[in-house]
Amino acid sequence: MANANNLPRKRDSEGPVEDSPAGHKTIAERETTTVEVRCTGHVRTEIGVGKLFYEFEGETLREFLQAFFEEYDVSDMLIAETEAEATTEGWAPEMGELPGENYAKNPEGEQTRCYARVVVNGVFNEHLDGLDTVLEEDDRVALIYPFIYCC
Repeated sequence: MANANNLPRKRDSEGPVEDSPAGHKTIAERETTTVEVRCTGHVRTEIGVGKLFYEFEGETLREFLQAFFEEYDVSDMLIAETEAEATTEGWAPEMGELPGENYAKNPEGEQTRCYARVVVNGVFNEHLDGLDTVLEEDDRVALIYPFIYCC
């Protein structure tokens, strides 16, 4: 099954949510999801509050962001349309090969702007399933775009 952007789903839409407490509805039975949204920096300034609960149709981070951005015009603060908008020139020289293995990155068009982040329960979405991350009731989604005074 594909979502609105024709990307494959990361979880079976018929089965129960993994590790969900007894009594939770399956994904197929749940029509809406309510998450706690935390906003920082410029996002908080634009929206006017730092914390709110937001109900949306669907269960993925992508569906949340689409609904949230329809109501609050902050997508340009958070989502980069191109690779250039997602990166910044750093002060350290570029390395041909990065050390380690944990350099997760969303595809172009699904990345956050440089310095901005979308976080689910304290974890960058890139380290989960990106915008296809399945959200549970009462998950915390942080929309982070900090004030930067040094530049």
